[in-house]
Amino acid sequence: MSKPTLLFLTHRVPHPPNRGDRIRTFHFLEHLAARAHVWLGCLADEPVSDESREVLNRLCARVAIVPVDPYRRWLRAGLSLLSGKTISAGAFESPALTSVVTDWSHEVTFDAALCSSSALAPYLQASPLERTRRYVDLIDVDSEKWLEYSAVSPFPKSTLFGMEGRRLRTLEASLSDWCAGLTVVSEPEANLYRAFRPDGPITAIPNGVNVDYFTPQIDRSRERGCVFVGALDYKPNIDGIVWFAREIWPAIRAQRPDATLNIVGREPVPAVRELAELPGVSVPGTVPDVRPWLNEAAVAVVPLRIARGVQNKVLEALAMARAVVASPDPLVGLDVHDGTQLCKATAPDEWATKVLRLLNDTALRDEVGLAGQAYVTANHRWDQCLAPLMSFLGFDAQPTCERAAALEDPTSQFSTQPDAAI
Repeated sequence: MSKPTLLFLTHRVPHPPNRGDRIRTFHFLEHLAARAHVWLGCLADEPVSDESREVLNRLCARVAIVPVDPYRRWLRAGLSLLSGKTISAGAFESPALTSVVTDWSHEVTFDAALCSSSALAPYLQASPLERTRRYVDLIDVDSEKWLEYSAVSPFPKSTLFGMEGRRLRTLEASLSDWCAGLTVVSEPEANLYRAFRPDGPITAIPNGVNVDYFTPQIDRSRERGCVFVGALDYKPNIDGIVWFAREIWPAIRAQRPDATLNIVGREPVPAVRELAELPGVSVPGTVPDVRPWLNEAAVAVVPLRIARGVQNKVLEALAMARAVVASPDPLVGLDVHDGTQLCKATAPDEWATKVLRLLNDTALRDEVGLAGQAYVTANHRWDQCLAPLMSFLGFDAQPTCERAAALEDPTSQFSTQPDAAI
């Protein structure tokens, strides 16, 4: 049986899989490439390494990486806002990528087309694709995030964020008029979409974790404090870790003067870098591998007050048998219980109490950490999470023999680096 041909458009280059959206799109790509001829078109907002180009070319039948000029990006975003559209759609608008889609559509007949995020949906509405089965991986119901931003932001940001949220909500609802299917990362996100578009063809395909890569190597002699892992130029992460370090960490240090807090992640903004001035806090920032930092931490903290979908940082910490303390929002979509697979905290006093309890009780840390590891191993392996994807797209779900063997062979030309998420 011949493999189907799939157009896959992503809003960032899906390699290396070192941040939330890239992790999901890369694993989608790897899964699909074993079962279809994938033509990948992606936008690049930062330099792309030769290694990434090589990996993507090995996986795909064709690859087009379209650079995005930051000045033109924000000019288009502003014009989009003024024209009554979303900022997001303008920020990801690229005449060059439109030309790629048009040219490819004249060169080959795609059996289906898939894009990541609602911002790329307009590319699938181009006339050459109007007879093609079209799908959008929303990832999250992004409009809800902007509405949450609006609720906690001062004027005039609250007005701007609220406008973006409402316009995105209208766009997201309209996708059901022409898409064959939509995906999100969890059933709660799917239910949120159904609340404003009950007839929408929405399906939950959850995020997974590479449990063979994120494996615990606990060293009690070095295990001494807390760690936060996340992209440090991303608003929810910035808000969360600044709040934790300034409002909660002093109470923890008062009881445990030897405790440390390492803040690890790419591109720390000034508000995050300034946290290194606090007692016991360090900001290593960008690191080549987050696993040593997780292994050496007694507790992984995820203090996000705004969060959508399934957080990779939670899955990775659980996979490494770390005791996790998290806010409620990052746990929506996970079937976990407070005090069993991890600990949940909301108010500052509750946060300090639960972190200190874990820091002071090695047996409790082990019990919670091992339960969390067992949970993600049973429920969030990538192969398990992505099993429904091909049939969702209307294809046979089996990989070809050649690609299946290649992906199982770590020395194969198709083998890729595992996740190193931040």
